[in-house]
Amino acid sequence: MKYFWLAVLLISMPIQARQQQDKEQLRDIYHQALSNGQGYTWLNYLSNQIGARLPGSLQAEKAVNYTKSVLDSMGLDKVWLQPVTVQKWVRGLPEFAYLESSSGFTNNVPVRALVGSVATPLGGIKAKVVEVHGIEGLKTMGKDKIQGKIVFFNKPMDPTIIDTFEAYKEAVDQYYSGAVEAGKYGAVGVIVRSLNLRLDDYPHTAAMSYGDTPMEKRIPAAAISTNGAELLSASLKLNPEIQFSFRQNCKILLDVKSYNVIGEIKGNTYPDEIVMVGGQLDSWDLGDGSHFNGAGVVQSMEVLRLLKATGYRPKRTVRVVLFMNGQDGLGGTTAYAKNAVQKKENHILALENTAGGFSPRGFSLAANQANFNQVLGWKQLFLPYMIHLFEEGSNKLDINLLNNGDMVFASLKPDTHRIFDHHNSDNDTFEHINKRELELGAAAMASLVYLFDSYGLESPNN
Repeated sequence: MKYFWLAVLLISMPIQARQQQDKEQLRDIYHQALSNGQGYTWLNYLSNQIGARLPGSLQAEKAVNYTKSVLDSMGLDKVWLQPVTVQKWVRGLPEFAYLESSSGFTNNVPVRALVGSVATPLGGIKAKVVEVHGIEGLKTMGKDKIQGKIVFFNKPMDPTIIDTFEAYKEAVDQYYSGAVEAGKYGAVGVIVRSLNLRLDDYPHTAAMSYGDTPMEKRIPAAAISTNGAELLSASLKLNPEIQFSFRQNCKILLDVKSYNVIGEIKGNTYPDEIVMVGGQLDSWDLGDGSHFNGAGVVQSMEVLRLLKATGYRPKRTVRVVLFMNGQDGLGGTTAYAKNAVQKKENHILALENTAGGFSPRGFSLAANQANFNQVLGWKQLFLPYMIHLFEEGSNKLDINLLNNGDMVFASLKPDTHRIFDHHNSDNDTFEHINKRELELGAAAMASLVYLFDSYGLESPNN
């Protein structure tokens, strides 16, 4: 029996040493991030010196050049630009809207064109309004009640859903498909309630699509602030005959060339296995794109800096990819994934943060059971840093084409309760970034990258 316990002791000693090594590495990562973090400085420049980065814009080009220069300065093994074709849409002159209760009695309300929308006629559109609560409400109304009118989609996010992203998903089809569906019923325009859980005067833009609708049948679509939506809804209850007028000058232009920005540290043991971390370099043109998705960009860059600053030399190739056109069309992620497939690159992890620079709570993961269990085994390492959520279900939206059947997709899960105060609006500005929260998110991402680099993937049979 004594030989059995001796064997157990001999086996457990290397395991304990490895666990201690992991604890020390995570401690060093967090210490470096919180005492000497660079992401906040990088984001300050990206937001305040460059600003909003709509795909195809001069600001997007400047962001490419700036982030490449930062990666060049970090002493990585390789930094390069990957060509991407992006959709180009411009907002034009500021939008203008009002509701008219009777001749000469008007109230101005804040609106912003949805990205991808067509313009109104030069003088704008003025028509009666039909209020529906979601796309499903169009059928109830029918063509007779919608023809020649403006459809007002007024389905709010459900405040009782704790994860606000889930509430967003339940209502976002109004943004994306509202104009197409309303156009089938003869509507002349679409106004959509901003997806925001608080009442304010910030309209929230988003991407919308016309599908294969011919250009001459496309109708303009705009988001209205939550305060504006409340006013319009209340006014319609008092007087269903009120009219709504809005004017926007946006344009859809020819596609243009842009770039993904990529940098990597070559692995010293398994260089052909790639651990990837990335974010969306572009942003909508409202605010300065600090949370969406400047935060994810600088945190991804910071992951590589933190590994180098702690003296850690990766076993596998650790790569940062700053995707262009992530907001509108996923051109950058598609180009990257297709190139990776053509080169037969072996990605074992793809990690992203597209949810802002708020306090990190954990990770959402799409993985086979063996790898999910491996991550759960690391949970104790994260608990001292208040990272406690490890849940199945990463959306894989940006990087799904990389899927080789075994790799892990992961998304940082920040606290979601304030996200939609800022998401895709003029309220997404650098002043709303908390330096410590941003740094904690970068440290959490770097820690997960370290662990996957250190241990690799688990076999599905384990």
